[in-house]
Amino acid sequence: MPHSSGIAAARLSVLDRIAAAARLAGRDPADVTLVAVSKQQPDERIEAMLAAGQRVFGENRVQEGQARWAARRGGVDLRLIGSLQTNKARQAVALFDVIETLDRESLARTLADEIQRHGAAPRLLVQVNTGEEPQKAGVRPVQADAFIAACRARDLPIEGLMCIPPDLEPADRHFALLAKIAARNGLAKLSMGMSADFETAIAFGATSVRVGSALFGERIAR
Repeated sequence: MPHSSGIAAARLSVLDRIAAAARLAGRDPADVTLVAVSKQQPDERIEAMLAAGQRVFGENRVQEGQARWAARRGGVDLRLIGSLQTNKARQAVALFDVIETLDRESLARTLADEIQRHGAAPRLLVQVNTGEEPQKAGVRPVQADAFIAACRARDLPIEGLMCIPPDLEPADRHFALLAKIAARNGLAKLSMGMSADFETAIAFGATSVRVGSALFGERIAR
């Protein structure tokens, strides 16, 4: 796994793989954003990734994101890719550039209120539970169209969709389903694909891929 000295090389390797997958799909590599998943990574690895030129990061928890990025916010595009508790919405709106896990009416209502209070809005993605797994967050695919319409009725800036396919199923059909839902709702952004399957996701139209272990190595247990 890459240590601090190998972070830059790991990033270049992932970027090369993204570019190759995009070209194979007939796409411009510049249309795919690499999101470095920084959750639970030590500071030295984050600093090495910043030094390597990475500027887009994903965090799973609001509190961890606040602690890690309060002093590093300049020039960084910060994305919340973990579930958002309604009582953390105010902090999330103030901290993140993108919230990728909008998945229920109560959260949509609270985000709309906080965006109005804050006077600025993060970009928002709706999380779709493509595998309809009871332990996972996300709206069910059959509910996605109505939920997107309800969010738009609240003037929420929905720009795309996000999914996390089931671990034990081929990811391609889940990526295809997410792309289909996005297309019929006129949404351009697709956050899908992680270290094990981001090349497949790019083939199905991913505009951002969330990569952790392929960049940083395994997370250090705490």
